[in-house]
Amino acid sequence: MDRIASATFSCPALSMSRVCRIKPFGLNIKTNHRKRFSCRVAVASGESTARVVVDNELDLEHKKHDLLRAVQDTQRGLTATSDQRSIIEEALVTVEGFNGGEEIDLVKLDGTWRLQYTSAPDVVVLFEAASRLPFFQVGQVFQKFECRDRSDGGNGIIRNVVQWSLPSLLEEQEGATLVVTAKFDKVSSRNIYLQFEEISVRNININEQLQALIAPAILPRSFLSLQLLQFIRTFKAQIPVTATSPGRRSVGGLYYLSYLDNNMLLGRSVGGGGVFVFTKSQPLEL
Repeated sequence: MDRIASATFSCPALSMSRVCRIKPFGLNIKTNHRKRFSCRVAVASGESTARVVVDNELDLEHKKHDLLRAVQDTQRGLTATSDQRSIIEEALVTVEGFNGGEEIDLVKLDGTWRLQYTSAPDVVVLFEAASRLPFFQVGQVFQKFECRDRSDGGNGIIRNVVQWSLPSLLEEQEGATLVVTAKFDKVSSRNIYLQFEEISVRNININEQLQALIAPAILPRSFLSLQLLQFIRTFKAQIPVTATSPGRRSVGGLYYLSYLDNNMLLGRSVGGGGVFVFTKSQPLEL
């Protein structure tokens, strides 16, 4: 009873960082206030960090949405005014700032990307031609990267794909496919150098009217007409653009991949060749 009655609580009044000893029933129980405080700080710090990460991700998604909304009414850059281009450039720079300096992930880059906007003259001229010529249409434009297995620094492949049509002869929008193929080398964390190799026209899909003219449905289709239809469907014209002489350099250019995540790709053609805004697309079979 004396031991129970004499339980003491000894803790110096001005030294909270020291170990306090409590002795009920003759036992020594030690409580380290410094460790308990450190634990609480660590938990709070972890929660704060997680909250910052979530806030940054939400902010990024908002900025990406702002960029896509800015390019939405420009017909992929064809009708963009100077004011719209300024707004787009500002939105683009904002998104680029979220992973600026990070090395490009080739596995994430691999796949098919659909063009949403560009200021590149060599692409805008196609849209201008389609807007002026009633017999010419430009459908979807893609960049297809093949680099998943090239993380060791080997050459990757990029294919610039333009779906186009002559409505009087071919199917709407996707009557034929123009493919410009290039090899690329990764020359820095975000720069790739393109060496163009080939321009080809493939996947020709003639419209029903032309098919009926070649092989009328009301008459037995001859072997010759069927062969002609098959030839058109499988036709592929290829034009090499590589250097033919040892002293001549292949056509190429530097391409800066300014932003990349799972669903958006931003690029800049170095040397004033324009900017590109892409979103991830379904795989494209060529």
